[in-house]
Amino acid sequence: MKIAVASNNGMVTEHFGHCESFSIFETENNQIVKSESIPNPGHKPGFLPNFLNEIGINVIISGGMGGGAIQIFNEKGIQVITGAKGLAKVAADLYSQGKLKTTGSVCHEHQHHDECGH
Repeated sequence: MKIAVASNNGMVTEHFGHCESFSIFETENNQIVKSESIPNPGHKPGFLPNFLNEIGINVIISGGMGGGAIQIFNEKGIQVITGAKGLAKVAADLYSQGKLKTTGSVCHEHQHHDECGH
């Protein structure tokens, strides 16, 4: 399984589309076996969910995310976990152990005004 965590400096970012990078964790038997970081290739409506789908992501973890992105991820069969905080690696570990659940945090404005992830 491949888990992507929207992150800034190794921490889960508050809004998916504005992260500086995606921490990618590959898991086997609920353990992280490989990790890498890839830069965010750009925030354009609909682009990132398709980009992450093309590189084989199964799960996306973020603090918050817009409804349009969530819908595209759902259409691609990629599980969306929002409301996460803290270290990206810890979030991926918790998810792989079945201990991280989504809060359903959806960003409703493109300005966000710090409400994402809360």
